Formats: sequence, C-alpha cells, structure tokens
Amino acid sequence: MDLPAHARAVLGGPDFLARRVAGSQSDPQQRWMLARPRDLRRSFLHEVVEGGGDQERWMLLQSDEVCRSFADEVLSESDTPDRQAIWLLRQPRGVRQSYVRDVLDA
Repeated sequence: MDLPAHARAVLGGPDFLARRVAGSQSDPQQRWMLARPRDLRRSFLHEVVEGGGDQERWMLLQSDEVCRSFADEVLSESDTPDRQAIWLLRQPRGVRQSYVRDVLDA
C-alpha cells in the first residue's frame, strides 16, 4: 500500500492529531482507522503499509472489539454491505484465526 509521507505521519502520530484529521475524512474506513488508538494505527502502518502485509489478514487477527467496531462502523454503514465480511468479523477470534490459517495462508 502506497501512502504519502503526511499520511504515514498521521497514522503513526499522536492520538489528538489523528482524531483531528479523522473528523475531516469523508471515507468511512479512513475515518475509522484514524479514530483508533495509536498502537493499532502503528501496527497497521508497520504490518500493512510498510510491511506489504494483507489488510484483510491484519484485520482478522485483531481483537474481537476492533473487528466488531470495523464491521459495525464501516462495513454495515455501506450502501451495499458485505454481509460475508461482516459475519466473519463478528466471529470469535479463534474462528477468525482458523480462517486466516486454513483459507488465507493455505
């Protein structure tokens, strides 16, 4: 994933800065990510943006709270919600981990 330098700085920056920028974003996914705590944003920055990791895999391995939040605040609010992704993100962590292991990493 290729992001401009200022976007990387905001993702890894202090919470007050990211939340301020979040309020000006029209994209629900960007707004959601910028409203998360700094450690989660940094994890995304290092593993997905800089590390070339898979965004879906990264999300599925997050805590139940993070996954439910993304499903409720981003996916469910879409004009055409991805019901399969919403269902998967609402599953317990063990189910999501087995999906990553048996489907994405297979």
